[in-house]
Amino acid sequence: MEDTSGNKGKQICLGLVAHVDSGKTTLAESILYQSGQIRTLGRVDHKDAFLDTYELEKDRGITIFSKQAQTVIGDRQVTLLDTPGHADFSAEMERTLQVLDYAVLVISGADGVQGQVRTLWTLLDRYEIPVFLFVNKMDQPGTDRAALLQELKEELDERCVDFGKDQDREELLENIAVCEESLLEHYLETGEIEDEAVRTLIRERKLFPCCFGSALKMQGVEEFLQVFDTYTTAPSYPDDFGAKVYKIARDPSGTRLTYLKITGGTLKVKDVLKGRNKQNPEETWEEKVHQIRIYSGASYQAVEEASPGMVCAVAGLDSSWSGEGLGMEEDAQVPMLEPVLSYQILFPDGEDVHLMLLKLRQLEEEVPELHIIWNEQAEEIHVQVMGEVQIEILKSMIAERFGVHAEFGSGSIVYKETITKKVEGVGHFEPLRHYAEVHLILEPGERGSGLVLDNQCSDDVLDKNWQRLILTHLAERKHPGVLTGSEITDLKITLASGRAHQKHTEGGDFRQATYRAVRQGLMKAESILLEPVYDFVLEVPQESVGRAMTDIQKMGGSFAPPEQELDRAILRGSVPVSELQGYQMEVIAYTKGLGRMSCTLKGYEPCHNAEEIIAASGYQPQLDAENPAGSVFCSHGAGFYVEWDQVEDYMHLESCLKEEKPQEEAAAPCRRSGPTKPCIA
Repeated sequence: MEDTSGNKGKQICLGLVAHVDSGKTTLAESILYQSGQIRTLGRVDHKDAFLDTYELEKDRGITIFSKQAQTVIGDRQVTLLDTPGHADFSAEMERTLQVLDYAVLVISGADGVQGQVRTLWTLLDRYEIPVFLFVNKMDQPGTDRAALLQELKEELDERCVDFGKDQDREELLENIAVCEESLLEHYLETGEIEDEAVRTLIRERKLFPCCFGSALKMQGVEEFLQVFDTYTTAPSYPDDFGAKVYKIARDPSGTRLTYLKITGGTLKVKDVLKGRNKQNPEETWEEKVHQIRIYSGASYQAVEEASPGMVCAVAGLDSSWSGEGLGMEEDAQVPMLEPVLSYQILFPDGEDVHLMLLKLRQLEEEVPELHIIWNEQAEEIHVQVMGEVQIEILKSMIAERFGVHAEFGSGSIVYKETITKKVEGVGHFEPLRHYAEVHLILEPGERGSGLVLDNQCSDDVLDKNWQRLILTHLAERKHPGVLTGSEITDLKITLASGRAHQKHTEGGDFRQATYRAVRQGLMKAESILLEPVYDFVLEVPQESVGRAMTDIQKMGGSFAPPEQELDRAILRGSVPVSELQGYQMEVIAYTKGLGRMSCTLKGYEPCHNAEEIIAASGYQPQLDAENPAGSVFCSHGAGFYVEWDQVEDYMHLESCLKEEKPQEEAAAPCRRSGPTKPCIA
């Protein structure tokens, strides 16, 4: 529901997103200066930008963590969120998207639409965020406004429209009108388009206003702010309390802060908030708000109450987690961007590795995509990261936060697994005075679909509460595959049937049965190994295109026919991440600095050297004691273990995955085929 009558006192959360070095932080600086929030313009290269508050950001000249500033644009209170532009920190940017009302996509006029821009556009579409575009650095030689606008239309969306003040009004209205058929009819009849109709198109992502300028030289920024003020609408919110947690951080004194956006009702100091334990959703937490902070740059104002639409940092919560929904809000979607590299963290001799694991869990709270992994057998800590720059930042954070100088082993690729045919997985857990049986249907999903859960279990077969618990257990962890122990993905798991005992079933019984059902199904299925793949755009001089094509083919990549542009050739295609390490430096070398390559994560595809990777992993699923595929049954007062390939001989419910059979038989509910009662001594 949107407020279209007036915006006085209303809140808008505006995020800036961009490819690295597009001038995004500089634009934020210019917006804050134009709107009166700051009195002097800072610069990234001078290390005095208002929103680059972290010392590492000043040193490297890049944004690492999302920052916020409070300002006023027109008659609205605006929370401005500056997000990281470097691909290694794009997961931080994605977490911020869930709280935005509008986004400004900043594009370098000197570079045009690069790979990271395409990834950002996909994410903005995924989260359904209305977008304004600001094409920056138009003061640089060779920038062509008409050509850039055409590139935006071709590469992003044909409904990108130039909203510059020098545009002919009639031409502007025509360009807006063709974005929607009903509006075009109205325009042809009346010759006019009301501002509210334009606002609606932007809100519904049917129109993307474009402005051009130079943030560094303050050109076009005021014009952009006028466009933004005219064509945005502040949301209205329900009375019931809701909030979205998008970040966990710690202030210089070590106070844990939960950054959230209020999406309904109000939040007051001393209010008690409730949530679910991230690792164990059956458990809940209940904690009191000690302080509410409204940050602007490095400073903050403590307030007694936060109203709807406000973005604030809350002290006093120790159990909240990034992506959590509070009150009426649901948890956030599983992020699209994820790490593809894994490194072992090496500590100095004498350092307590178990203590360091606990400390690193703090960093994982703040940077969830790090995925800190403890290898129990080798007593090693591994971390999954987005790229090598993030490794350098992590080193600095560990040294600064914990006074420990860590090193990192050689990197490896994060693989995943999926299956190729539908199977039924059965898990049974029945030690003495416990009972649960779960039947799951596992079937391959589309590439990029992740793990999809469904429920086709009848309430007559299993109580609804138990069904919900099983689905919770399916969603609460990353299930390992059976080829290399890598996480499974692109898989649909359907709860088909199950059984509980009226007296002796506990929640933990269904966790055991559910995990074993997944594992048993994977052991029966035909699994394949998946590897991360980059989409790439490689630009080289004409004389180097043969070398480039040969390299990509050797790396197991594929590409479309080269595009010819003046004295250069452009290759577009995809290539395994594992083969591309260091290749961008090779491109610079063999083109004498004239070539460039941009990459974005395409997703996971069948591994080009699967046998080699599987053999090198040495993984033996039958020996993985933490992830058993067999089940526990009970006989004569004692539990006994049944291997995965014999579970069907002992299970209590009939198989739910049947070949084509007569309709009457197929419609019959799953029946018991084993012992009729759990073993209770």
